[in-house]
Amino acid sequence: MLRKMKAQKGFTLIELLIVIAIIGILAAIAIPMYKTQTIKAKLTEVTNAMSNVASAVAAYRQENNSWPSVMGDKTTIQNSLGVSLGALGRVSNMTVSAAGVITGTVASGTSGIDANTVDGKDLLLTPTANSDGSISWTWSGSATMPAAFIPKR
Repeated sequence: MLRKMKAQKGFTLIELLIVIAIIGILAAIAIPMYKTQTIKAKLTEVTNAMSNVASAVAAYRQENNSWPSVMGDKTTIQNSLGVSLGALGRVSNMTVSAAGVITGTVASGTSGIDANTVDGKDLLLTPTANSDGSISWTWSGSATMPAAFIPKR
């Protein structure tokens, strides 16, 4: 009688440990990248809302040759400049100063993945009136806003 060799089925312990280690390394790289991209997506909505207000402020400046008077909340901005409140969804508070500086406070997120990173912090959009009548805008942030999340232009 010939003995038949048993065929090996399944994985060895070493193979399973290697797979688990690879998954752990990939997760350690992917989770911080996901968090950063989530924050950047949120801030894109904030910067788009602030850009809408900046367009309205620039139009006001062109028509009246002065910056709009101080506007202290989103409703006043909507009523005075005609900017939709829907465009300001990710902004918890927004103001326009007498010098045309737009300050937007980032609204708190619904998930905990980006809590305390940018929530409640301010982005500022500062205008500069050029000699040719155009307006240049400069982004900055509050002292607590991480520099990596302040738009470049």
